[in-house]
Amino acid sequence: MKQQLTIFFLFLSFLTLAQTETDWKKNAFTFTPEILVGLTMEANDGFPETKLQKQAVLNFGRYHNHNPQEWAQLLKGPKTGLSIGITDFGNLDSLGIAITAMPFIEFKAFGSERWKILTGMGASYFTKKFNEETNPQNQAVTTDITWAFRMYLYYQFLSTKNIDWRTGLGYSHHSNGHTRLLNQGYNSFLVSLSADIKSPLSRSIADTANILPNYKRTVYDYYAMRGGLGQNVFALAFNDKKNVYTIAGEYGRVYNNTFKIGIGFYYRFYQHYYDYIEGNESLVQSGREFDYFKSDPWYYATNLGVSIHGEIFLNHFGIDLQLGYNLHKPAYKMEWRINEGWDNTPREIPQSWVLGELDGSYKKKHRISSRLGLKYYLIGMEQAPKNNFYIGAHLNANLGQADFTELSFGYVHSFNFR
Repeated sequence: MKQQLTIFFLFLSFLTLAQTETDWKKNAFTFTPEILVGLTMEANDGFPETKLQKQAVLNFGRYHNHNPQEWAQLLKGPKTGLSIGITDFGNLDSLGIAITAMPFIEFKAFGSERWKILTGMGASYFTKKFNEETNPQNQAVTTDITWAFRMYLYYQFLSTKNIDWRTGLGYSHHSNGHTRLLNQGYNSFLVSLSADIKSPLSRSIADTANILPNYKRTVYDYYAMRGGLGQNVFALAFNDKKNVYTIAGEYGRVYNNTFKIGIGFYYRFYQHYYDYIEGNESLVQSGREFDYFKSDPWYYATNLGVSIHGEIFLNHFGIDLQLGYNLHKPAYKMEWRINEGWDNTPREIPQSWVLGELDGSYKKKHRISSRLGLKYYLIGMEQAPKNNFYIGAHLNANLGQADFTELSFGYVHSFNFR
């Protein structure tokens, strides 16, 4: 429930993005109906047969070409908004439909007005999910609510006074952020046809550019601290959600109140790891591979790493990306052993059971972490506040494979401009 409420709050907040008291918004609203068709990729062996995937999407957005705020001018007038869509994955009996709500941002591409790149992240509700008895072949989704992500490239092939016609190609993904197994997720590749319908309130704004502010280049340093509460599951035999606790910090620079880059650290404690060790489960019992974990369960249930952090500010909102390197995450080897061997590894694992091999894929996922999400700042970053607070919702991963879903609260302190 925490994840759904967090994402819902971000949706509502995103609709108020970069509000001002000027008239530019009256000209900027756009409504874009979109139809998409494509392929639903197989999520597992024996996946149900599918026909053509079909989507219908309504995009409610606003162009920021004449938004006087600094971030809008530096990003060359992007479009932001909310997409509401419905998806038929090509097999209603086994896969059902998904209803998606997703904030998005759209940028110009290749320096052209005709090419656009759109990316969005939100949530989907599914009418069908995995069930061991009634729907065993669909291992893509096991929860009613999942994360949703899309990235598309559009080409405007015809423009009229009131409508821009576009075609597009892109990728869509749904997964539950490792909050329940099985979690193979849906991966889809689709083509799109859309009509970007301009606001009926639109009027000539040719002179507006003359009153846009001329911003000076600014650079300032910052440091930030955050605490996070996440949730994930451990394995099929331990398929209840437990907490992941995070403390993190970073130091870096903000450029023009819009772009942030920093370096930092993170410390995490995994309740599932700790309980597995404390419970003297199979792989930590005497004589087994990880019996030494019992010497210090807390130590072996923790994760310590360093990170590079990037963010784009849209005044009150931040689009957030972090790449990390794990210096210490010993229990991930135990998790890999359990989940990457034979299917349906039981709680009591026989000595003869084939466990996951510590191959090249393990080595990369063990070391490389990622974090993607949205933040909402109490004070708009346009004001370059000295002290600020934020809340965020993020999906954390091991080199692209979901690790846990997280709600975080953070503090940012900014230094003087340079």
